[in-house]
Amino acid sequence: MACSGETALPDAPIKIAVGGAAGRMGQAMADAVRADPALQLVARFDRPGVEGAGLVDRAAALELADVVVDFTTPQASVELAQACAERGGPRLLLGATGFSDEQVAEIAEAAKRVAVVRAGNFSLGLNMLMGFVERAARVLGPDAYDIEISEAHHRHKVDAPSGAALMLGAAAARGRGVDLDKVAKRGRDGITGARTAGDIGFSVLRGGGIVGEHAVTFAAEDEILTLSHSARDRGLFARGAAAAARWVADRPPGHYDMRDVLGFSRD
Repeated sequence: MACSGETALPDAPIKIAVGGAAGRMGQAMADAVRADPALQLVARFDRPGVEGAGLVDRAAALELADVVVDFTTPQASVELAQACAERGGPRLLLGATGFSDEQVAEIAEAAKRVAVVRAGNFSLGLNMLMGFVERAARVLGPDAYDIEISEAHHRHKVDAPSGAALMLGAAAARGRGVDLDKVAKRGRDGITGARTAGDIGFSVLRGGGIVGEHAVTFAAEDEILTLSHSARDRGLFARGAAAAARWVADRPPGHYDMRDVLGFSRD
């Protein structure tokens, strides 16, 4: 899949540093970089105190890289964005989820000085799904169609709903021209009363080794439409991040997401 702004391979590979390198996503990202002829893995680092073959400290990694990729935690992402902004680079891809509004604001401030792509999910397929959901929500209005978002992940995931589920909710809300925070229903228990028209509901499953399942259901009295995505291997997130790394390598400062990478209209 060609992403917006994709060009021929550069004369020299784009130099990539991977944060959280000792974790599962860090390892998958390193493998994806090694497999991409347009990219060169120049550094791997983790949080202070984590040791491993070939790991360097963060300062050394930033010195070597054109783009840094990190899938660790919101606070680590904020600190990394601030460090990159202070230096004027390298550019940055952030894949953590569970950011607070304050942390998002801090990253946006750093993005005034360095290009940052932040996404709750780097899967190219799931990000295409978000585009479909937004368009469907524009047409299938709240007078007839209720929206429910369901997601399932492995037992180790610490935030809920997932960042990708919230992004799908935001896409549906954009399609309907509403604020997600005002219509989101993240849990139901007990005597809840009848559903309010226009609500966007969320349900969550955690268990086993589920990589990632997301579905958006548009339910009317006489028909049900379900748009879904199923992740089979974490490598797909790393491949999407590799595509985003190629895209951001020559971008000016800004706070970007996968809609920018894929060339989706923001109308």
